[in-house]
Amino acid sequence: MQFPESWLREFCNPPLGSAELAETLTMGGFEVEERRPVAPPFTRIVVGEIKEAVQHPNADRLRVCQVDAGQGALLNIVCGAPNARVGIKVPCALVGAELPPGEDGKPFLIKLGKLRGVESQGMLCSARELKLSEDHGGLLELDADAPIGADVRDVLKLDDALLTLKLTPNLAHGLSVYGVARELAALTGAPLKTPAIAPVAASFADVLPVKVEAPELCGRFSGRIVRGVNTKVATPAWMVDRLARCGQRSVTPLVDISNYVMFEYGQPSHIFDLDKIHGGLTVRWGKAGEQLKLLNGNTIGVDDKVGVIADDQAVESLAGIMGGDATSVSDDTRNIYVEAAFWWPEAVQGRSRRFNFSTDAGHRYERGVDPSRTVEIIERITQLVIEICGGQAGAMDDKILNVPEAMPVTLRVARAARVIGMPLTQAQCADALRRLGFALREGEGTLTVTPPPHRFDLLIEEDLIEEVARLIGFNNLPTNAPLAPITARVRPEAQRSRFAVRRSLAALGYQETINFSFVEAHWEQDLAGNANPVKLLNPIASQMSVMRSSLLGSLLQVLKFNLDRKAPRVRVFEVGRVFMRDDSVATTDSTVRGVDQPMRVAGLAWGDAEEARWDGKAQRVDFYDAKGDVEALLAPRVPSFEPAEHPALHPGRSARVMVDGKAIGFIGELHPRWRQKWDFALAPVLFELDLDAVTARPVPVARPVPRHQAVERDIAVVVAEAVTHNALMQAIQSAAAAQGLLRDATLFDIYRPQPARDGAVPASGGLAQGEKSMAVRLSFQDDSATLTDEQVEPAVRAIVEQLSAKLGARLRG
Repeated sequence: MQFPESWLREFCNPPLGSAELAETLTMGGFEVEERRPVAPPFTRIVVGEIKEAVQHPNADRLRVCQVDAGQGALLNIVCGAPNARVGIKVPCALVGAELPPGEDGKPFLIKLGKLRGVESQGMLCSARELKLSEDHGGLLELDADAPIGADVRDVLKLDDALLTLKLTPNLAHGLSVYGVARELAALTGAPLKTPAIAPVAASFADVLPVKVEAPELCGRFSGRIVRGVNTKVATPAWMVDRLARCGQRSVTPLVDISNYVMFEYGQPSHIFDLDKIHGGLTVRWGKAGEQLKLLNGNTIGVDDKVGVIADDQAVESLAGIMGGDATSVSDDTRNIYVEAAFWWPEAVQGRSRRFNFSTDAGHRYERGVDPSRTVEIIERITQLVIEICGGQAGAMDDKILNVPEAMPVTLRVARAARVIGMPLTQAQCADALRRLGFALREGEGTLTVTPPPHRFDLLIEEDLIEEVARLIGFNNLPTNAPLAPITARVRPEAQRSRFAVRRSLAALGYQETINFSFVEAHWEQDLAGNANPVKLLNPIASQMSVMRSSLLGSLLQVLKFNLDRKAPRVRVFEVGRVFMRDDSVATTDSTVRGVDQPMRVAGLAWGDAEEARWDGKAQRVDFYDAKGDVEALLAPRVPSFEPAEHPALHPGRSARVMVDGKAIGFIGELHPRWRQKWDFALAPVLFELDLDAVTARPVPVARPVPRHQAVERDIAVVVAEAVTHNALMQAIQSAAAAQGLLRDATLFDIYRPQPARDGAVPASGGLAQGEKSMAVRLSFQDDSATLTDEQVEPAVRAIVEQLSAKLGARLRG
């Protein structure tokens, strides 16, 4: 909000300079975003009256004027302005005057000179030349009563400053000059001048019939008829000037009066042309299909979510936002109806944005306007209307239906001191609140405040604590060092950092991505099998409506984005949080009840396994490439992989990742159904792991270097084709556990019989169809002595017997 400092000082004038006043408001919570002078500096420009204006003898567009500038003799000044005429008073720059700087930044110096052979002893100025406005249509005409020879800066009150306040939505009481003055008085202790608004005597008893059908829309409606006004008069210069300094252009006298009072006291109002109203007015919600042409020329459609004021024939005004064109005042208006109302903020909020425009009235009503002053505001408007436009006022019509009820709020002094961070007494708190004009009731260590009607923001104890803090002065609060103990959080040696995980993946050729935690709902169903995801109450976009329980969808979206831009190879990963419903989770300082939020790490590989090969032969990335990356990421822990199904992965090319017998994630190719849906030419390989399992790192345990050589034995066993490498190794380890001699077992060969051709019997080596031979090298070692055949052979037999019992294996002949 913008207004001149001089207007503010008419209500409250503390002994502060302009800069100090702005700083006081800012530290009191009313941030002064900008403070600038009304006019740039200039000197020796006075009020001059044109006594004579004749045609220049050598120029058609110039006139030679005789100007009385209070210098004794008349000044001969050549002027080219079209409105230079006898009798008007204008700014006159004397010889030696300095006009405001031009584009080069240097002031313009007025010198004695000649124009087309005629001497000019000065310059008559326009508003644009004085940098008061962009109007360059002619000379700036001053009031007829402006004293000749007086400094123009004094006459136009140009030694003033414009203050622009940046107000937060809770400071609706600061959206008027009087409201800011009220706060300034509380902050400085200077007296607040509240001009008495005397009621205008009613000349007749006529009232316009008004019916309020929606008290939840309009809590109070006040109005008055004024007859016999003259709308063709000019708005007084002082009002035009003040409105201009508030950033508001002059329109017509009645509109200007309404705007002036809104800036003065913060209460919007509307003036109807009484003769254009059919019957009475009804305040109600709109109806589907109704239309209204607004004052800005737009025609809008309303419905039952929008408040309106209608007469007996049509909708005439958009409640609390803008009036209608059909009942607007014009030069032909003679009788008017002045209206001021209290519209509930909830009934106005968001309506302007719905119609893609905003108004000063809507800006105030949606934040809250004092419902107790509607009658006073109409009295003030009536005074100005009669003073400027004449006319006679009718009786006041005031309907109070549903105004806000002030609910007491209690402040605990001890809590205020704890929150603000400085010792406070009850007397200090009471003094601060009384300076704001609040009604107080004191208790033992408590203060109970009944908020005044203009304070819509005082609802809880913290609101009162804020008022106490700003009245004491934020700049007066003590600077205390934090008392919280600073304890270093040392990461356990058995855990590596998340940064180390990121660095490891980057070293494997993956690039990190960071994605939103909210995703499309069908991702959860398709890729995670989650039919009940955590939904957002207010999503930033309609398609991003749920919280993710898997990182795979985000990575697929990144892949799609890159492939659409012709990326030849993509390897990306993300470390992020996922969100799943879990009733066992309780609310703590880092958790929310009913929602589990574990950290995951996921990766995706697509395209060539290597960025470039020396032989130029491309090799597509496959399951085993990603499997190797997962093994490298988990090292030195050794994972195992077992077949499993996952909603996002190929049922025959996916596996569950196991570490120490515990499942920590999945790995596999994308399911063909989703590959087709996402339109991928090749199936990407993905993995997703619990981050806690990835960051776990066993602490190395020192062991002495063996002093005795190991003994190796090779065995080849025949097993069914379905027997996996993992099952073979587990059986060997379980058999060797009792002896404690086996140090390592490594599979080094797999043999399968060749299929028969042309009826010939292949050399199968004793293997039947559906069987395979798996050769394993066993390494035995004892720390105390070199092993003998008598010690090794029983261990080998025990392993073969275990394989036979568990897997149906037999030694290959």
